[in-house]
Amino acid sequence: LCLPPSSKATPPPPPPLPLFNIADTPLTSDDCRASGFYSLDSNVPGLSKVILNQLSMKDFGEYRAAVGGKTKGLRFRNYKEMFQKMEETFKFCASCNKLPERLAEGQTLKRCVKCLNVYYCTKDCQKKDWPHHKKVCKILRLVAIDRLVEWLMFTGDLPFPTEKWSKAPADVKGWDDWLPMQEGLTQSLDRVLSSANMAALWKNAGRTRPEDDDLRQSIWRIQSEFLSRVLTVGRAIQQFGLDPYLKPLTVHIVGASHSETMGARLTDYDELSHMFPGHLGIEIVMVGPEVVDGRIVRPPLRAFGPKHKVYISAYKGLYHQFWEDVVEKGEAARPDVVVGFHPGFHANQGLVQGWLPSLLLLRDYNIPSFFTMFSDMELQYSLQILLELEMHIRDSGPNPFSSQKPEQVQACPNKPPVYCNSHCVCFQGLLPQDHLQGSPYDEV
Repeated sequence: LCLPPSSKATPPPPPPLPLFNIADTPLTSDDCRASGFYSLDSNVPGLSKVILNQLSMKDFGEYRAAVGGKTKGLRFRNYKEMFQKMEETFKFCASCNKLPERLAEGQTLKRCVKCLNVYYCTKDCQKKDWPHHKKVCKILRLVAIDRLVEWLMFTGDLPFPTEKWSKAPADVKGWDDWLPMQEGLTQSLDRVLSSANMAALWKNAGRTRPEDDDLRQSIWRIQSEFLSRVLTVGRAIQQFGLDPYLKPLTVHIVGASHSETMGARLTDYDELSHMFPGHLGIEIVMVGPEVVDGRIVRPPLRAFGPKHKVYISAYKGLYHQFWEDVVEKGEAARPDVVVGFHPGFHANQGLVQGWLPSLLLLRDYNIPSFFTMFSDMELQYSLQILLELEMHIRDSGPNPFSSQKPEQVQACPNKPPVYCNSHCVCFQGLLPQDHLQGSPYDEV
């Protein structure tokens, strides 16, 4: 799906992110994945078909094969067509949910001139929806910019390299502590801002190029989303008191999907070497049914290689299967900590059942685990499920390394945006017996 900018073939589009938001949950069966995709139609009838049509795909199976890297990348005649087709997937009335094909003769969708993000079929629809839209119009303007700038993740302009830490990890409690260590941040932002791919983007995007300050902020938001995952892993290491200077560490990322693995590079977690300079070795093993084929899909380590390095590998499959087929056979190290980005088992009963073997494995093997969520509401639902499984909750709450990039729900554009890794829960093992009769929230 991702071609280098120097290729003579037309580069692919950025993935339609709000579409991916429904698939960011690492689903556990083909039926669950398909139902997640087609759930778009529950609010905007026919939206899933529009998306498939714009991508020149017949069905969800073909879409999933492309996302998983099993088919050749998408091809468009030029950049302009690429961005136009992406925008077409957002064109429906935010009030009555009508798609262009269902409009009356002579009607056209008009975009909100302030946010350039949502559409309306009539002035009456826009007026009716204004009490809802006015609450999010300002932030949806940022989403609309980020949606285009994120393409630079697939041209290689983003993410850009970061600098060595000048503080101890314990003193870096969030972005406010991390940012002052990046003395060259402004220069890095300006290099991306003045890049040829940034110029090509706005020449073909079908809208006016935003002000440079708006674009710098967008570049940083997208960079923050990438770094949020790495720094969250670092926080999980600290949360459980693991010391990478005493022994090499193995981190399993459970439920890994295309969000973490599409276009992934072998250096994506090198920020951990800035965080723990001179460590004895950190292994990152990404495991999930939605892992995308690429350079990181390689065997995990049986024994650690060079010190001071971060080694990344990936395995396509469910975590409990990986455990049985690889870990228990001694072909991979047991984890010191397991991290899950947006597992999503709160969403419906099918996902809970799909996750159950892996959750029980984590509990029964007493494995330190650290999961993230999109919102406080998602966290509360997830806590309830974990407590029903008698998990020992060690901590939960906001994540200080939350992504700074707002995420919009495609089929419900006026829902308040959420943020990747904004909340987290830390748990390990079975709830102690003396707490089973009392309130398990005493441990939170």
